[in-house]
Amino acid sequence: MNRQIIRTDNAPSSPLYSQGVRVGSILYVSGMVGIDPATGELAGSSIQDQTRQALRNCEAILHAGGSALADVTQVTVLLAQPDDFVGMNETYSEVFTQTLPTRAVARLGPELEGILVSIMMTAHTAN
Repeated sequence: MNRQIIRTDNAPSSPLYSQGVRVGSILYVSGMVGIDPATGELAGSSIQDQTRQALRNCEAILHAGGSALADVTQVTVLLAQPDDFVGMNETYSEVFTQTLPTRAVARLGPELEGILVSIMMTAHTAN
């Protein structure tokens, strides 16, 4: 199995996980939260702000791995508060408008101060 670790300064990182891993034509993106990589701070306190930034972070990793949002086939959204579902959907639907990937939404397990959402993706490309 030929595994390529994907890394970019345009998304949050940690020594505990890879931002992305590409295996052949499949790119797996780790769960991204709404932290702005330029500041290291949350992009805002609303579910919309954090969802928007989490999606930007995922997109940065996709690009670093030679992929794009149009190649995403599966998305998992983890919410800290189930009541944020409608607000998350408002922002999510701004990004995925045409060819919709499969999606699952569940509750985020650990309570992380200020974190409202984590989004992970899988993309398939021709490369």
